[in-house]
Amino acid sequence: MKSLLPIVIVLALATGYGLWYQRSRGKVVVKSDKGLITGSMIGAALGSRATLVQFSSAFCSPCRATRMLLEDVTDTMSDVAYVEVDAETNLELVRTLDIRSTPTTLFLDRTGHEVGRAMGAPKRDQVLSAISAIR
Repeated sequence: MKSLLPIVIVLALATGYGLWYQRSRGKVVVKSDKGLITGSMIGAALGSRATLVQFSSAFCSPCRATRMLLEDVTDTMSDVAYVEVDAETNLELVRTLDIRSTPTTLFLDRTGHEVGRAMGAPKRDQVLSAISAIR
């Protein structure tokens, strides 16, 4: 019986971590103000209403899916800009903005304030509702 206790503890911890990981990926979370993100920081002009900045890496398959989703959503919105930043070549910016995994998408208002963040691949309805909340 005592030999099973470590196995049960490891399984319980792994299950808890798995549930937390699954729930935290892809959701848009409102972030506090950490200062302005300028167009020169991300290498492109900000949108007139909103900007979606995706941090991705070369061998990240969820990054490709997120890129296709965000490009599709922003193609019909002239006032929303989409910018993809390679996390591997922009490590200083990654550290400054506290990007911990790829894909991470930042939702910026027209002035460059971060109003939301999605870690992992967000769903279409989450992206659309986050954009519609930006005025």
